[in-house]
Amino acid sequence: MGAKAGARTIGLGIVGAGRIGLIRGEIAARHPSVGWIGIAEVKADRAKEVAARIGADFITTDFRELLARPEVTAAVIATDEHLHVDPILAAVERRLPLLIEKPLATELAESARVLEAIERSGVDAVVGYTQRFRRRFLVAKEKVRTGQLGDVTLVTSRAFMNRLVAIDNYRRTDKPETISPMVISGTHALDIVMWLLEGKRPVEVYARSVDRVLGPTYRGIDATAGVITMADGTLYHLNISWALPVVWPGSVYSLEIGIVGTEGVLTIDDTHRDVVMATTTAQPAGYTPDVTRHVDFLGSYPPGDVALGELWGPMREETNAWLSRVALGRPTPHATAAEAHDRLMLTKALDLSARRKRAVTLPITPENERE
Repeated sequence: MGAKAGARTIGLGIVGAGRIGLIRGEIAARHPSVGWIGIAEVKADRAKEVAARIGADFITTDFRELLARPEVTAAVIATDEHLHVDPILAAVERRLPLLIEKPLATELAESARVLEAIERSGVDAVVGYTQRFRRRFLVAKEKVRTGQLGDVTLVTSRAFMNRLVAIDNYRRTDKPETISPMVISGTHALDIVMWLLEGKRPVEVYARSVDRVLGPTYRGIDATAGVITMADGTLYHLNISWALPVVWPGSVYSLEIGIVGTEGVLTIDDTHRDVVMATTTAQPAGYTPDVTRHVDFLGSYPPGDVALGELWGPMREETNAWLSRVALGRPTPHATAAEAHDRLMLTKALDLSARRKRAVTLPITPENERE
């Protein structure tokens, strides 16, 4: 690996070598600015497996040992969502540029603590809202940004997911109250819309939830629908269900967005129903390989798709853009830590409104979150 002339050579520390840590590592191993890779993973066998696949130079089960290494000049935080806080704070102590899988934390108080540490240190920390790197959303951003729709007055979004992701998340936590379709998955659609509505300030949310599928077994939430009102009166109507049957052919995410402005309208179909495969040979379901089905919407796994031995799609674009940001100082469309905290606050506010069964004024505080 040789760095491009004029670029910083990156020593990359990857904390968490699960599904996403492996993907980021494989992409980084091919980037010309990456000269060293270390892995921290609590499961030693998994760490060895991933290290072999990406040619890592160092492995450990202790993220603090990795982040203290002098070779590490930037870090990816890819642990389970509820384990982000400690490795982020350890990396911030060393002032390492960061790519953090969303969210910053699963609790609002912890997210605020992490954001304060990042901003106090001046660290360049971005958060993995990978869907910003789908071309259709980048094009939509440009049209809204340049005023092609006039002043946006109404946005709608609808996200459908089979229940594989929900079940996986609920099984991995002993605090199901911190897991919801809005906080874990609805946040992707919400981030896209709030990014498109950049400059508009949310002041109130109103929401309702249902729990008839995931509630009895996992103490979970099936679906949430709500309205976010902006200071200028703009409305954002959103809903997500992550309790569709496992046989639903979307591998993970199926999203539709409509944007209405004073001068135009823009609709975005990200449901992936344009490439449908039906086969008599049972296929792995993408997110959960041990589940199979015979019909699938190809391209619906948010990170992208493996073809010819490599991942192609938005996570590849996002990772390479971040590495170039670190090496060359180039601006990128990544979500900032402040934006990520805002998205968590909004999803928590929607969940709070659904519990209270009344409108909630924004922003909410960590004290509100526990009500």
